[in-house]
Amino acid sequence: MSIEIVWLGHAGVMIRCNAGVLYIDPWKVSRSSPEADIILLTHDHYDHYSPEDIALLKGGSTRVAAPMTAPEVTDVIGPGDRLPFGQVTVEAIPAYNITKGFHPRANGWLGYVVQTGGKRIYHAGDTDRIPEMDGLNVDLALVPVGGTYTMDAREAALAVEDIKAGVTIPIHFGDIVGTREDAERFARGCSRSVRVLDPGESYVLS
Repeated sequence: MSIEIVWLGHAGVMIRCNAGVLYIDPWKVSRSSPEADIILLTHDHYDHYSPEDIALLKGGSTRVAAPMTAPEVTDVIGPGDRLPFGQVTVEAIPAYNITKGFHPRANGWLGYVVQTGGKRIYHAGDTDRIPEMDGLNVDLALVPVGGTYTMDAREAALAVEDIKAGVTIPIHFGDIVGTREDAERFARGCSRSVRVLDPGESYVLS
């Protein structure tokens, strides 16, 4: 079974598979975007939790999981939790800064490992290189590379070695902070397979 991963821009990702359509941190989505079966939010900064985008994507049976309460949230999830959504299982991984104050560990904000169709897909959220990444062993990782609020290109390349990702797609650049050059620098510095996407471009994991 193939799984399509679409980078929506910034930290937003859509995952489309036999189990349905899943979004992580949708922001500035198109009005023609497919309706969501599952929406995962990493934290409540405006560029990750957007009620307007959730409203565009949400249907009557859409599940919305997040580490905070909000009118749109149906499932509150915390670090270490696992949630089953039919053929999809979501594991909540901590996401935090070590030397910066933008994303304190105490807030309980998240990245996610999405498991479906025998594959593991990791969205790191807004984070530095942290011990919880070590040995996640995923088929595909989506990691921030823009720096300032998250890992920069060098830190992200080291983190991917910890994660042991089959393929990595850099995110969190091109809007607010970070540039395409950050993503390219990450790709050059990473010894594992990297695919740098443009917003709206997809990668098929099979």
